[in-house]
Amino acid sequence: MDEWDAMFATVRRSTLLQHYPYAQALRETQQLGARHGIIHLRGQAAGLVQIGEVGLMGNAIHAITLDRGPLWFDGYRTCESWESFITVFARQFPRRLGRKRRIIPELESSELNEQFILSVGLKPNSRIEKYKTAWLDLDADTGLLRSRLKGKWRNTLSKSERSALIMENDEKLAGLGVLMQRHEDFKRKKGFSGPSATLMQALVSFMAPRGEVLLLHAKLDGRTVASVLILIHGRSATFQIGWTSGLGRKHGAHQGLLWKAIVELKAMGIRDFDLGGLNDETAAGVTTFKAGLGGTESTLIGMYR
Repeated sequence: MDEWDAMFATVRRSTLLQHYPYAQALRETQQLGARHGIIHLRGQAAGLVQIGEVGLMGNAIHAITLDRGPLWFDGYRTCESWESFITVFARQFPRRLGRKRRIIPELESSELNEQFILSVGLKPNSRIEKYKTAWLDLDADTGLLRSRLKGKWRNTLSKSERSALIMENDEKLAGLGVLMQRHEDFKRKKGFSGPSATLMQALVSFMAPRGEVLLLHAKLDGRTVASVLILIHGRSATFQIGWTSGLGRKHGAHQGLLWKAIVELKAMGIRDFDLGGLNDETAAGVTTFKAGLGGTESTLIGMYR
């Protein structure tokens, strides 16, 4: 595991769904097993992959999931690497009666990439909307990162810093349960899907002992008015949950929390910040808020089988 973690930490833009604790959480909550592999190309380690698996009756009924992977080492994010990997993947898990395959490649959506994926034999699931996110490169110094913020976002951050808000790092995760409940209420109200509270709590339980959970609160007169939950995987991190009250919005609490998170992540040596899913239809306000950070938008190629 130490060797796996060390290799995982070298990947730029590693994804939470390929992180080992995510497999542990799926095993606990959904009885989904996992396979872990190092991908070799011409005798050299080229990348890592985590594949979910569940089978019944000696795998007569068999499900395979590859979510937001594989992850490539520097110099190996090429069509050759993808073609080699998918060829071996399809050979090991061929399409057959009784087997269900779900593949969400961590590959940018483009006409060329979509033609390529089809050419190697994967079939698209057009019913599933393509996943869209934004990445923030934390290698830049804080001054440069601040200058890249959208004007309105930066102005609201300044307002937050002038306010009476107090930003706290909840190292003992005492406020996690309340944040989870508020997030579930928000999902029901807005009618959008996402990881269940059960899965999230299991994931945090595996990641917290590894020092991979950052929970921040903004408080005003001793009362929590905004919170953010950020999960760390390798040298990357994902903005997982955010909540703010009307009073928090009035004082720019969410902007203040995200900026504090950026500063703390940089101090930990985190290089890439995945701002989480963007959806202009079901969560337009959240999308606009995240866009204000000035990250680079990325739309994945979609789901295949």
